Amino acid sequence: MMSKRKLTQQQQRRIAVQHDNRLMEAAHLKAAQEGLLIVRHGAKAWVENEHEQLFLCSLRQNLESPVAGDRVIFRAISAEAGVITAIQPRHTVINRLDANQELKPLAANVDQFIIVIAVKPEPSMEVIDRYLVAAANLHLTPIIVCNKMDLQDDKVLKLCAVYESIGYTVVFTSVIEHRGLDALKKLLVDKTSIFVGQSGVGKSSLIQALIPEENLVIGEISELSELGKHTTTASRLYHFKDGGDFIDSPGVRRFNLWAMTRADIFKGFVEFKPYEGRCKFRNCEHTREPGCALQEAVKKGDISVDRLNSFHHLVTTHSIEG
Repeated sequence: MMSKRKLTQQQQRRIAVQHDNRLMEAAHLKAAQEGLLIVRHGAKAWVENEHEQLFLCSLRQNLESPVAGDRVIFRAISAEAGVITAIQPRHTVINRLDANQELKPLAANVDQFIIVIAVKPEPSMEVIDRYLVAAANLHLTPIIVCNKMDLQDDKVLKLCAVYESIGYTVVFTSVIEHRGLDALKKLLVDKTSIFVGQSGVGKSSLIQALIPEENLVIGEISELSELGKHTTTASRLYHFKDGGDFIDSPGVRRFNLWAMTRADIFKGFVEFKPYEGRCKFRNCEHTREPGCALQEAVKKGDISVDRLNSFHHLVTTHSIEG
């Protein structure tokens, strides 16, 4: 019978260290859990677990930039802190161009665009169409909310009528008069929506009215520029008590599309679809070409000339060859 070999002190220390490492790895695996990213500020993010507990998490190095709406894997290191170690696959991601013309994620796993416009600041068809084009290419449902309807304006009503005639859902709201809020709530149930629109249109005010228990900072429109102050500085996710989530995004005065083909932009003009392929020339640009089906539809009043002009503008400013 062989005698048991005696381990040296160095070997004993090495085994002890390996044992401790295995215990730490097991503890880390045990602590790993899924969470929903609520808001990110720089290198930190608030993550909510399945029990609705919040953890202030740091980001693991070389991790793709997480944003509100992301499903993440994180490791709790205390009752209130943790580390995000992975991001679950996204079914959608909303990007916007930063000052350096680089795409930066704004929100993830969104189902709906809630495009908020208002009497003040004056709405722009071009801005609305940018969101509609993005929604079409991201396979999101767009809903147009015309806010501040306590301020009557025929011009805004005519603009909304254009989109209603195309088939888009348009909701008219007023926080002051508590108008249209119930109709809007019904559209948010069991969906993840993102509120987008120019600064000052009242996105945060709407969310405050929908979830009065949340303490939001509400901005005021600048009397000087009427463009609005940037109240929200980071995209943040909120829970709707009747089910569903929604995200308040930073106020963007000019929503910039990423580079798209003419066909990509065409998708955002749903009323053009019946005329696709019906032009006399295959490479018709829908301007002055003879036999252009879109131009003929405009003459008949079946397509808004303003929408066709908006299409041409987006193609000129954002289209790439292809």
